[in-house]
Amino acid sequence: MIPFLNLHKINRPYEKAFKQSFDKFLASGYYVLGSAVKEFEKQFAAYCGVKHCVGVGNGLDALTLILKAYIKLGKLQKGDKVIVAANTYIATILAVKQAGLQPVLVEPDEKTFNLNPAAVEKHLDRSVKAVLVTHLYGKLADMITLRKISNKNNLLLLADAAQAHGAEDVNGNKAGSLADAAGFSFYPSKNLGALGDGGAVTTNNNKLATVISQLRNYGTSSKYVNDYVGVNSRLDELQAGFLLEKLPNLDKDNTRRRAIAKRYLSEIKNEKIKLPFWDGSENHVFHLFVVRVKNRAEFCGYLEKNEIGFLIHYPIPPHRQKALQAFSNCNFPFTEKISQEVLSIPMSPVLKEEEVSKVIAILNAY
Repeated sequence: MIPFLNLHKINRPYEKAFKQSFDKFLASGYYVLGSAVKEFEKQFAAYCGVKHCVGVGNGLDALTLILKAYIKLGKLQKGDKVIVAANTYIATILAVKQAGLQPVLVEPDEKTFNLNPAAVEKHLDRSVKAVLVTHLYGKLADMITLRKISNKNNLLLLADAAQAHGAEDVNGNKAGSLADAAGFSFYPSKNLGALGDGGAVTTNNNKLATVISQLRNYGTSSKYVNDYVGVNSRLDELQAGFLLEKLPNLDKDNTRRRAIAKRYLSEIKNEKIKLPFWDGSENHVFHLFVVRVKNRAEFCGYLEKNEIGFLIHYPIPPHRQKALQAFSNCNFPFTEKISQEVLSIPMSPVLKEEEVSKVIAILNAY
């Protein structure tokens, strides 16, 4: 059996370092917002090429706190509209809702599945104040065009970078530095994954970083002094220590992911299977390798029979979820089409060449 993702195998090389990190954590007697969080924030900010990183509880909170902080700073107001891709993971939309803002869903680009700049322009009106981009599956959206649109229309450009740790644009700028602010998740399955929940916000905006740092910790500016109605969403000290051990290998792991993707793209040759678009640059870190098939149920059965792991990202689009019934009358034909056809095949830096070869052979024999 080739599993879709083997987290134990991914983390096995770090077990000794993790135990040492835990011992250091335990001996410190300081378990919340301690030295490990501060050091990770420093290192991840430097890695992304930004001034600030603020560690928070998870990726959803990262996005929500960005939006809430902009409301506190007067850059957004409750009820303002935020454009998001209709095919994103629901967390992106939940963040907008939880901040008291209105999500405006638009169809993605049919080649990349990322937010379509042309669709963004078509949906602009006076109530739209921000664009929240998802770098879906690990591929950067067209940030150059989206930045031009945002600047021209005085919009905030924000990013859900939860799947894109380490992705770089043509100028070598990394995800996390391409928007006014970006939210990351360190959920265990991410390219940079902790051993539990975790998240962060990256930004070059000094005021925004300060407000988010306060909001994540009950809205406090100093102990027992509360400036805002905040929340409790702090990056766990222990998880920060684990992330510090893994961060130095992130680029190497992403390089391995790209090498596997190159093999998949060049060696999978089956007219029944549509492969993803990639221009070969470092703008994709292949958090997921997503193919499309017409008869997905049959294909899933075939993979199960041949012991090839898979997952579906995502089988139900946000506007068809019970949680978002306000969008149930919306019409997003491409989003619905791909939700019925997409399937993610094994992709991780610990896949062996013979396992990659087997996946390719099985898919070609379908």
